Amino acid sequence: MTRQLLAALALIPLCAALSAQTRFTYSSGQTVMPAYEGWRYNADGSVTMYFGYMNSNWLQELDVPVGPDNAIEPGGPDQGQPTHFYPRRNPFLFTVAVPKDLGTKELTWTLTTNGKTERAFASLKSDYQIDNQVISTEVGGDFGSLRDELRTNVPPELKVEGEKRRSVKVGEPLTLVALAGDPDNLPARRDGKPQPRDAGGRMMSEEPPPSSKPASAPRAAQSQAAQSAQTAANPASLIYRPPSAIVPSSGPGLRFSWMVYRGKAAAVTFAPEQTKTWIDTRAYANSPWSPPYTVPLPPPDGKFVSQATFNEPGTYVLRAVASDGSVFTYENVTVTVTK
Repeated sequence: MTRQLLAALALIPLCAALSAQTRFTYSSGQTVMPAYEGWRYNADGSVTMYFGYMNSNWLQELDVPVGPDNAIEPGGPDQGQPTHFYPRRNPFLFTVAVPKDLGTKELTWTLTTNGKTERAFASLKSDYQIDNQVISTEVGGDFGSLRDELRTNVPPELKVEGEKRRSVKVGEPLTLVALAGDPDNLPARRDGKPQPRDAGGRMMSEEPPPSSKPASAPRAAQSQAAQSAQTAANPASLIYRPPSAIVPSSGPGLRFSWMVYRGKAAAVTFAPEQTKTWIDTRAYANSPWSPPYTVPLPPPDGKFVSQATFNEPGTYVLRAVASDGSVFTYENVTVTVTK
């Protein structure tokens, strides 16, 4: 009896430790937490603030119109934030321009979901100042690389053809054409294959005009050569690298997707199916952060052609997302859908 009691008492600390380490995941019912990602200076001295969010649900997507439950103040409530919220982490999703004399004032993003209100407080404290290397690190870009080169990484070029406001009827496919390119090829694809340099379809093998040639191009070319040699020595690295850090990682290379930024995403169907823009780390989840994802080769001319079909009337904002795996470029198209 005494031996059994002692054994039971010995298990108590172990059970407590296991309980403390327990992590729960939820399909639905949890909140969306707005996130302030940081700020940076613009060339004219003004400041851009970056925001994203964390939806604690793995399946539930929520729609919160701009208003008391989805507001950025002062200056709002509408400052370009999303109204449709995909699952899990969606970092560096939108920006808000603020004057350089903001001083110690704060912007507050208030978001109410599933009956609970969360807030993100944005300030110009020095701890929040970021650059492209920080952005890449936060999203696990370039397989989690911390290379100094990433500080000067040039974001992808992106141009959506046609009007920024469109009209279409329910059930009628809307053709969307986007041109994207990676000006500095940094970070370069691991397989060394060429990809569009700019939104005009010029390939990396072609020299850009002198006025537009990125200063970091020679360094990027050296980096690409080194990475190509590494790939040749280890072909398996093209398929999947086991995680080596707690931050989800994604491989380098130009990619493009459409997402529903405002409006009911369940009412929109894209053809072809779009790669997820949110960090889904589950295996075979059609996400750049999902093993064993391999970044597909972009179209040779950098032209991504898709169709969107809506099964409900309303006003939607579709967002084009171009990424080199480390930083992002966005462009919106507003679509009015009628019966």
